[in-house]
Amino acid sequence: MEIERKFTIKQLPENLESYPCLLIEQAYLNTDPVLRIRRQNEEYILTYKGKGMLAREEYNLPLNKEAFEHLRPKADGNIISKKRYVIPLENPQFAEGFDKAGLPELFIELDIFEAPFAPLVLAEVEFPTEEAAHAFLMPEWFLEDVTNNPDYHNSNLSKKKFDS
Repeated sequence: MEIERKFTIKQLPENLESYPCLLIEQAYLNTDPVLRIRRQNEEYILTYKGKGMLAREEYNLPLNKEAFEHLRPKADGNIISKKRYVIPLENPQFAEGFDKAGLPELFIELDIFEAPFAPLVLAEVEFPTEEAAHAFLMPEWFLEDVTNNPDYHNSNLSKKKFDS
């Protein structure tokens, strides 16, 4: 089960280059249900995602480079390329009354999209429970919670039409 919230941001964090960065290319073989292939640096993954916004089923299976390259031309729509910075969330804030005991360390996955989606930047935070996700208070540099806006799902971005 994947439980995550997604946000637009006001500004990039300072010292962005000091955080680990993944180069991601992903393509969608299907968007309902979501069937995605991804190259993440030199790792290759096939992902199935069920329906949902905040919480949904997610299954990841390893692929090899040859399988990825075989499936990539079969993808529908836009290929999504982005840089993902993995930023530890120091002292995450939660709504009053939420028990933080036993929570694993949380991370911000900050995605900086390349053309044709640039200058889109999204931040995602995955949670161990829906309660933790609902209680999370976004950092000051986040702008808007777009978790429930389907326009910001990568599978929907893959179907976006652009003027030539």
